[in-house]
Amino acid sequence: MLYRNIFKPVLFRMDPEKAHHLVIGGLGAGVRIPGTLAAMNSMYGITSTPDMTTELFGITFPGPVGLAAGLDKNAQAVPGLSASGFGFMEVGTVTPRPQPGNEQPRLFRLPSDQALVNRMGFNNEGADAMAKRLQELNARSIPIAVNIGKNKTTPNEQAADDYESCIRTLYPYADFFVVNISSPNTPDLRNLQHGNELKELLAAVMAEMKRQEQQHGSAKSVLVKIAPDVSEAELEYMVDTIQSSGAAGLIATNTTLSREGLTHPDAGQAGGLSGRPLTRRSTEIISSVYRQTGGRLPIIGCGGIFSSQDAYDKIRAGSSLVEIYTSFIYEGPQVTRELHNGIRELMKRDGFTHISEAVGADHR
Repeated sequence: MLYRNIFKPVLFRMDPEKAHHLVIGGLGAGVRIPGTLAAMNSMYGITSTPDMTTELFGITFPGPVGLAAGLDKNAQAVPGLSASGFGFMEVGTVTPRPQPGNEQPRLFRLPSDQALVNRMGFNNEGADAMAKRLQELNARSIPIAVNIGKNKTTPNEQAADDYESCIRTLYPYADFFVVNISSPNTPDLRNLQHGNELKELLAAVMAEMKRQEQQHGSAKSVLVKIAPDVSEAELEYMVDTIQSSGAAGLIATNTTLSREGLTHPDAGQAGGLSGRPLTRRSTEIISSVYRQTGGRLPIIGCGGIFSSQDAYDKIRAGSSLVEIYTSFIYEGPQVTRELHNGIRELMKRDGFTHISEAVGADHR
């Protein structure tokens, strides 16, 4: 209860972005103190067991609960976050060139809705800075995905150049890549999800991945992160295009522009909404994708996961893995272990001996 009773009240009295930087900076610096990582693992780490271990994309995931992109944009706190009970994590979104992002304030808490609104705009130090940090890591206890995007000043017609550049710079240091074309905070970025733009972008990305595979002698996977604000027809086209591109899977979903049912005064702030209001919609998207692909395209479920039941619902709908972000901010690092153990109990209750048996169970 350390976070909920002591740290959270202090952090939630601060400006959200300042609190964010304090936490990430503190995690990055704190792990240099001898014994810190061991203490964090003791308090928050998970015990990896065969029934909760997933093999996917040629990678072993020690647990099904990961950290979504956006919290550690510059790979500053990878060891500390890796010791917080996650089975994997994303860093980024990173762009080829550093950029400051949108004007502040750009991050808002909506406690009455258990939600966040952000319009950060891919603020990050650039791909070279991330590559240097990842290169300096001595070892990794969990898989690390690099979430890549385009710079704000890059027109959509040249977007592929930015994604290719990120891949070239970061290929040796990522366990897998996530193509972000679904953030609502970079102008026109979501247009890349549709029509020939998506097809051409993914063709360029996969060609660059093949070149890097030949150069480095190791194959790595690409996933695509999609938005929840799409029609069934748009979703069907996106999924068909992603599947035919050779991408290994997708992440469903990014933040939403919907404000339905919100009560907090900051609900009208521009930006992407994450947290509890996204729970149902992201699960619906997962279920639709699983049905369309017959479960042949792996899904990482993301959006509004606060309880083990939320996570398990996404797994039964078709997710092989899940990610959290907003609940980590509201509930603290203990939420990861609580989710992991809760999923295991729900899985056993339903008679499954391995978590993979629960994936897509609602469709059988």
